Amino acid sequence: MSLKTVFENPKLTLTQIINMSVGFFGIQFGWDLQRANMGRIYENLGANPDQVPLLFLAAPLTGLLVQPIIGYLSDRTWHPTWGRRRPYFMVGALVSSIALIFMPHSSALWMAAGLLWVLDVFGNVAMEPFRAFVTDKLPDSQVNRGFIMQSMMIGLGGSVASALPWVMNNIFDLTNTAAQGSIPENVKFSFYLGAFFFFAAVLYTVLTTKEYPPQETDKLKEIGKGFGDGAREIFSALRNMPKRMQIVSLVQFFTWPGLFLMWFYYTTAVAVNVFGGKDASDPVYAHGADFGSLTLAYYSVVTFLFALVLPKIADALGRKTTHAICLLCGAIGLISVAWVHDKNMLYLCMTGVGIAWASILSMPYAMLSGSLPKDKIGIYMGIFNFFIVLPEIIASLGFGWLMKNVLDNDRLLAVQLGGGLMIIAAVICYIFIREPKKTNEILSSKLGIEENRAV
Repeated sequence: MSLKTVFENPKLTLTQIINMSVGFFGIQFGWDLQRANMGRIYENLGANPDQVPLLFLAAPLTGLLVQPIIGYLSDRTWHPTWGRRRPYFMVGALVSSIALIFMPHSSALWMAAGLLWVLDVFGNVAMEPFRAFVTDKLPDSQVNRGFIMQSMMIGLGGSVASALPWVMNNIFDLTNTAAQGSIPENVKFSFYLGAFFFFAAVLYTVLTTKEYPPQETDKLKEIGKGFGDGAREIFSALRNMPKRMQIVSLVQFFTWPGLFLMWFYYTTAVAVNVFGGKDASDPVYAHGADFGSLTLAYYSVVTFLFALVLPKIADALGRKTTHAICLLCGAIGLISVAWVHDKNMLYLCMTGVGIAWASILSMPYAMLSGSLPKDKIGIYMGIFNFFIVLPEIIASLGFGWLMKNVLDNDRLLAVQLGGGLMIIAAVICYIFIREPKKTNEILSSKLGIEENRAV
């Protein structure tokens, strides 16, 4: 038996790669549903704009704590029927779907914030192993193809989820306004459908995808390891991050606040600054918020389509240059929202954001390719998430003060500030990340897009 037979996973067909990625459609459906609507729900329940960041604190805190732990545990889990990662997919999807059903019945801010906490905890339980799932199942030549497929599923799930409130109002004629303290009917039914798609998509992946059992040496290696050993291993991995991971993590640290500020304020900024709505009970505000959600759905469609050509662009320009350009497109999209007078121009703004989002979901992971130890992929993916959630924690704890005392609760300025941070991320990416000299040759090998290596 050759070394390749022992150590390299067999190539999968396109259908198999799609099957193992469908679950991410459901997970992203849940994420985008709450991202596009939680700011609106909070304001319906009486929150001021400067209170919104703190109410979003659940997501980053749970990601910071849950993802490395779940990564460590899933690295060491094996069940003859359910495998290694799939038990976490199922538990996370089931509880998250229940939280989605109850969310639009929140009668107070504390209830909505509590349900968001539950949703984020178990959303992270379902999501974190999916990144490691790609490297578990695919050979090196198909790893990036797996991440790109996840990006496509994220774009598809996000587009449908973000558009649902508009669809429910304009096609199914469900009301999009509600008295203070209650949630509009179109938002309620959107969350019900979100619960269904979240669970059904994850269940599909669980039932159609098998996992490879660990090597006997891997099983023996884990005997006697407990929680204390796991904590030490997580901190050891954090201290010994590869150099490339350190720089890519810094890029992430400045990228994600731009996205968070968009998710915090974009739909309500459109409702107030572009449409001229007054508050959550104003039909003009409700129409503007629905339209804002529709344009978020559009950027997810752009993400889905752009992911089809992204590997070719990365092969031609290099990963760091591609990512830097995509981040600049996103920054321009966010900053230009302030100059929109015709609502349809928001689609042009969101085109830039969709391009950036496709790259954010794949290029950082491609840039890490080959630099992480195979037996600790779950841990390192969890640690990599630190540099996504830490800026959100900072924003959640401190941006409310900035919003109230510096930005005068101007939601649009907050969105623009996010675009400025994304520019910083693009500059760091282009200047500090080093790529090998024979970029095209290496990228073709890493991305697996040569003609003779295509699936």
